[in-house]
This record gives sequence, structure tokens and C-alpha cells, in this order.
Amino acid sequence: MSVIIKPVVTEKMTELGETLNRFAFIVAPDANKIEIKKAVEEMYDVTVTAVNTMNHKGKAKSRFTKSGLLSGRTNATKKAIVTLAEGDTIDFFANI
Repeated sequence: MSVIIKPVVTEKMTELGETLNRFAFIVAPDANKIEIKKAVEEMYDVTVTAVNTMNHKGKAKSRFTKSGLLSGRTNATKKAIVTLAEGDTIDFFANI
């Protein structure tokens, strides 16, 4: 199983990438900071100076249908914010 699942591309993270050189990724729930650092450095050929992680619980959701009330949860995720060395950057839109 891969450590990095997908990058987080939002307005807020794009702004952080341009100003503070920080990028976010959705990562495997059992990945630690060392594994995340190695995976980002190998995948994007950059130097990582810091890794911050956070766990998000899934939100409780419910909806009304013809058969009654359905309730459940969204998936729990783990997010990693990676700070790169000065001069390094990641362009997520280079392949498009």
C-alpha cells in the first residue's frame, strides 16, 4: 500500500504553497512522519524540512429517503502538511 494517497488541492493549500512553501497530502492512516517524508522526497524529488500530521474523524451524515432515514459516516482520513526547503516547489498541474 502506498503512503501518499492524493494531494490536497484547495484554495487555502494553494495559497500556503505559494507563500509558505507548504503542501498537503491525504496519507495512509498508519503512516508515520518519517515514511511520509521519504515518500514525498522520492515522488517529487524535493527536500522536506518538516512534516505535520492530523487525523480527521468521519462526519456523521443522515438523509431522508422513501424508505426512511438513512444514517452513516464519511470516511476518516489522515492529512499531512509538508514544509519544503527554500527553493523547492511542487507543481501538481504539470501533467495536465
